[in-house]
Amino acid sequence: MSHYENHESVATAEWVQDNLDTIRSDDPDVRLVEVDMKPEVYDDWHIPGAVQIDWETDIVDGLGGDLVDPDGLSSLLGGLGITPETTVVVYGDRANWFAGHALWVLRYYEHADVRLLDGGRRYWELEGYETATTKPEYTTREYTVSGRVESIRADRTEVQAAVDSEENIVDVRNPMEYRGEKPPAEVPDTTEAEGHVPTAENVPWGEAVAADGRFRPEPALRAVYDDVIGETGTVTYCRIGERSSITWFVIEELLDEQAVNYDGSWTDWTDAPETRVVTGPEPDDDGGDGA
Repeated sequence: MSHYENHESVATAEWVQDNLDTIRSDDPDVRLVEVDMKPEVYDDWHIPGAVQIDWETDIVDGLGGDLVDPDGLSSLLGGLGITPETTVVVYGDRANWFAGHALWVLRYYEHADVRLLDGGRRYWELEGYETATTKPEYTTREYTVSGRVESIRADRTEVQAAVDSEENIVDVRNPMEYRGEKPPAEVPDTTEAEGHVPTAENVPWGEAVAADGRFRPEPALRAVYDDVIGETGTVTYCRIGERSSITWFVIEELLDEQAVNYDGSWTDWTDAPETRVVTGPEPDDDGGDGA
């Protein structure tokens, strides 16, 4: 069983399996949504009853912190048979990289009940649970975004203020990206500048999950994150905002500490000529080499 089977922001695979009849029904009480790095994997197989969101066309309006607008999200969710009262469970590939960002977006736009399927596709497949290839269709529902939760989102100005005041900033990318070396092939090519935000500490997002894709128990998460969680909050970032959403989820939801996601992340940071870029294994006192 999941270490978070009773957590309000987590859905376990066992719970989803037990509730497949409800999920597959046209009733809008619960809707299962798959969000992947590679959308075509949904066609290979998905959890029965799950609808699909294409992250790059449905959730963001270009990389670098441009989210779908409220009208666009309202139309998307309503078309999937989702109402503001629906329990939305999101999951996906890559241990929920992009599903985690979709959850963060729904939190940002004040959807009341959205949960992450612990382990995503990886754990579901490992357990041999039922899969499907048929794409379900549900009755379109009325959905209107009610507002925004700005307290969970950081922009470039706020990140610069965090740098200047030495507040806690966590770079969740792999050490290669953090040091400023050429990123791995699966990382989107969004900027020529490589390195990290001054003062940021590197805690790769994968430290939060076990080999089966599920979140590690709270004591293990505390051992990883307690040293980088700030008293007044923690900024998380990656390259385009999706991996950092997982770390944001761990700090904000699982550890119940204050965190903000810089969803523009490295792509937005390096888009401004006045920002500083640090290379090497550790940030130095004067911010490192400017770029």
